[in-house]
Amino acid sequence: MALTPKQQRFAEEYLADLNATQAAVRAGYSAKTARQIGDRLLTNVDIAAEIARLQQARGERTRVTADQVLLRWWQLATADPNELIEHRRTCCRYCHGAGFRYQRTAGELDTARRAHEAEARKPRRGKPPPEPFDDAGGSGYDARKPPHPGCPECFGEGVGAVFAKDTRRLSPAALALYAGVKQTKDGFEVKVHDQAAALANVARHLGMFVERHEHTGAGGGPVQHEHSLTSRIDQLAAAFEGAADRAGEGGPPGDGAGEPVDPGEG
Repeated sequence: MALTPKQQRFAEEYLADLNATQAAVRAGYSAKTARQIGDRLLTNVDIAAEIARLQQARGERTRVTADQVLLRWWQLATADPNELIEHRRTCCRYCHGAGFRYQRTAGELDTARRAHEAEARKPRRGKPPPEPFDDAGGSGYDARKPPHPGCPECFGEGVGAVFAKDTRRLSPAALALYAGVKQTKDGFEVKVHDQAAALANVARHLGMFVERHEHTGAGGGPVQHEHSLTSRIDQLAAAFEGAADRAGEGGPPGDGAGEPVDPGEG
């Protein structure tokens, strides 16, 4: 059966985002009932066939196959986040300095020496001259070096450092995982796609998820549910009913083994 213009538009719009409600709105159906209409249209055999035809045609145009999509999900699910960013334990400033003293880079040492020389050239006005320049642990500090096991400052533990990788040189799997960079007030944040969701998609595609629900109690019997609130209400109702019966017989409500339960007890 041929589709109406609205139904055809719905099928075409549905492929845009696979959202039946929004597709119905864009196709011209009422926004107030778009959700119900969208669900109903998807169950229409002719519309479902047209959507399948459009999907197949799009796949042929783009040459995208189910296997390619599955491979992409698998790359995302199994990508190593360390290819994007990693946390390392590197040397502290004292690890590789001469005599385990504070070590600078060559540039830092040169800057410190120049600052010391400039200070020494200032008029002293009765002040003693500055002490000779101390290069401490010397130059050559390299934050990429491992900690020194005998360092008395960090005790061989080093310091934590975060290293972000060059995203121009990522593997296909890491590229699938990478979702961009967000600038923050403290630096930047490397954004990634959801690997757990990707793995779940792979498992569903391969039919690995079979849900089973079994509810049994002790010894394989039915589960026994204890509803404390319901039990308490039944207990109070029975107690007050017994009290009313005794009152009708002339006995005091609180006398005997059937004494009503105080609602505040228990």
